[in-house]
Amino acid sequence: MSGLNTRSVSRDSLLLVAELAVGDRPAVAVKVRNLSDTGMMGEGELDIAVGEPFVVDLRNIGKVHGRVAWARGKRFGLNFDKIVDPKLARAPVGTGPSEAPRYARPAVAAPPAAPDARTLRKL
Repeated sequence: MSGLNTRSVSRDSLLLVAELAVGDRPAVAVKVRNLSDTGMMGEGELDIAVGEPFVVDLRNIGKVHGRVAWARGKRFGLNFDKIVDPKLARAPVGTGPSEAPRYARPAVAAPPAAPDARTLRKL
């Protein structure tokens, strides 16, 4: 662990799931316990060592690279190579200007009215 004290860095405490790939091992689902602009604390069933490279796929942020800062039991700390906006991970998924699928859009025109009984032919 570096000698840099990061305890005063603002963090978002939250609980979400992310995909974490450490080294050349396949990605596994991990819990994100807290997230800051420079790193995160996670929890999961994986064997990692300090200094290992990783790629984590965070909701609404995307893939972020970095190195493992610490590991104790099932919990671990990750340092990101680039600064991220932790507030994005809290935003609901799919809240963009995307258009609803055609089947979910309302009809443009009102359905045709019932025919007038006076104009119908009597049988």
